[in-house]
Amino acid sequence: MEKQTDIQLFNQLYAKNRQRYIRFASSYVHEEAVAEDLVMESLMYYWEKRDSLIHIDNVPMYILTVLKHKCLNHLQRQRTWDDLSESMLSDTQWDIQMRISSLEACDPQRLFSDEVQQLLEKALESMPEKSRQIFIMSRYEEKTYKEIATIMNLSVKSVEFHMSKTLGVLRKALKDYLPLLIPVFDFFYNR
Repeated sequence: MEKQTDIQLFNQLYAKNRQRYIRFASSYVHEEAVAEDLVMESLMYYWEKRDSLIHIDNVPMYILTVLKHKCLNHLQRQRTWDDLSESMLSDTQWDIQMRISSLEACDPQRLFSDEVQQLLEKALESMPEKSRQIFIMSRYEEKTYKEIATIMNLSVKSVEFHMSKTLGVLRKALKDYLPLLIPVFDFFYNR
């Protein structure tokens, strides 16, 4: 009989406050479905901890406080992903600019320079194996991030992370040879 009473209490709490909580969460996260998920998580959090929270006088206010923190966590995660996406975009823009610069500065005699080949080889060897594989699949095998993620059993975000890190390493290690970088990569891997 106690289980039935627990379910009834939960249903009453849910029915009485659900819409108010969803409006509160929606006003911050701006997505109805996300707001509903956060409300349900907050209610479940309280419900699972209710036996240790008997000192709480105002349960709806306590749940609203939990919901506030869940909204904050969601927005902070979203900001982190947005920052990462912006970083990826800047890496993409950098990559396009380097290809343009490479074509403009292309001098076939310099493409075969031993020094450039040695620097390239050293930079690639210094990378972790997984990052090197992802870079090669993306740039030379022309696989999409989704294809690479499937092949390597990773998330697309992990592939994006590895590519961002690899481009940063290459940018730093080969900064003096960037205009030559892309044609040399093609020569190096197609020989």
